[in-house]
Amino acid sequence: MLFFVLNIAITFIITVILGKKFIPVLKSIKMGQKILDIGPRWHKSKEGTPTMGGLFFIASFLVSMLSFGIYAANKDGVFGVLAVNCLFVALCAVTGFIDDYVKFFKKQNEGLTPKQKLVFQFGSAAIYLAGLKMCGALTTEIVLPFCGISFDMGIFFYIIAIIGIVYVVNAVNLTDGIDGLCSSVTLVVMIALSVLCFMMKNTLAFHFCAAIIGGTAGFLYYNFHPAKVFMGDTGSLFLGGAVVCVCFMLGHPILVLFAGVVYICEALSVVIQVTSFKLFKKRVFKMSPIHHHFEMCGWGEIKIGVVFSFVAAVFAVLGVAGYIVLL
Repeated sequence: MLFFVLNIAITFIITVILGKKFIPVLKSIKMGQKILDIGPRWHKSKEGTPTMGGLFFIASFLVSMLSFGIYAANKDGVFGVLAVNCLFVALCAVTGFIDDYVKFFKKQNEGLTPKQKLVFQFGSAAIYLAGLKMCGALTTEIVLPFCGISFDMGIFFYIIAIIGIVYVVNAVNLTDGIDGLCSSVTLVVMIALSVLCFMMKNTLAFHFCAAIIGGTAGFLYYNFHPAKVFMGDTGSLFLGGAVVCVCFMLGHPILVLFAGVVYICEALSVVIQVTSFKLFKKRVFKMSPIHHHFEMCGWGEIKIGVVFSFVAAVFAVLGVAGYIVLL
């Protein structure tokens, strides 16, 4: 527990220090966000805010995991699983970094094409599952919360898992649309998941959560409304990968349906909006993703962040409780 607390403190401090040092650098090289007219009109005032700030908490995460890797190097199986999970979040971050990099040099809000991004993401998800399988850390058996009913999905598990991973990673990306939303939602989700990690005595997942908690809290120091920096796709895709990793490390990937309910609803709102408009030429929401709908309804960014984080916390705790009762 002491190492857990120290992990949070160190990643928080590193992230804050990096933000203090490099936000001015990002401003000086004009690494600012381009705001398109498709969003709420008042978002235009955010144009020029430095982006790619996700690199701050990614750096602190890597320092934390390197330290834990040295500590766990002699533990059978732990180092391999750690490496596979770190590789996956790194691949997610690299996809986001390339996207942000292209946006920056094109001076527009369009980076990788959807097809290019999906190729990277499906490939990363497949590599991730293959790595876990090789480490003996993956099973095709699903255990339902509360009731403990389990069933083996066989080959279908891999198909559904890859699609689900890509969906969740992109859903977290879509949640990063207003100041502090993605970082605050992810913070409370990781806190809830860390409780289950502790109860299951999963040391690796426990300290993985700690690194994300400290990093997102440190980033929120600068990302809280009005944001001084945005995380960019680099950060949001990394956090999406991190949420997925913790659920898989716990052996309960279905847990993401609870812990990621806000992310899932964000992405689902886009699907509903696009489908409705294409089929019926009508919009279900005033704007999607759904956090923009509430903005258009008059909610402030802080209120949206607080309410969405509360909803995320409630469902994450519900999911965690569903597996704690089975221990």
